[in-house]
Amino acid sequence: MDGEIGYGAAYKGSKRYSQWEVPTANATGFGAAADDYMERGIDLNEQLVHNKPATFFFRMNSDAMTGAGIFSGDTLIVDRSIKPVSGKIIIAILDGELLVRRLHKNFNQLTLVAENKKFADIPLTGGFDERAQVWGVVTYSIHAV
Repeated sequence: MDGEIGYGAAYKGSKRYSQWEVPTANATGFGAAADDYMERGIDLNEQLVHNKPATFFFRMNSDAMTGAGIFSGDTLIVDRSIKPVSGKIIIAILDGELLVRRLHKNFNQLTLVAENKKFADIPLTGGFDERAQVWGVVTYSIHAV
């Protein structure tokens, strides 16, 4: 065991990683010519998560947003640091229940709108208060085929 060299994983999950940090060699001891053109793989965390401490994954279990392309079983990426503005799809807490709806602001009227005709719109006459709160803003929807 003495004198053994241990190698850890080259990729540590950060954006500073580059493909050149991976040692390559063939039987002659030289790197392959194609190694000069290798690219780093796609990291979905880098592409989809912009504020790591404020980002959560949420499983959709309703058909309320099918018109927006969000179906039951989809994984939603939710960022709690984004300000909810009119037109954004949000996760709202209404009477202790989590709802995925599109937020519409009209003067002093807030409405949670479902993208499915089977679900009624929910007017929030008092705005967001202890009865209704915004939990986060949906940034991406991952749909399994």
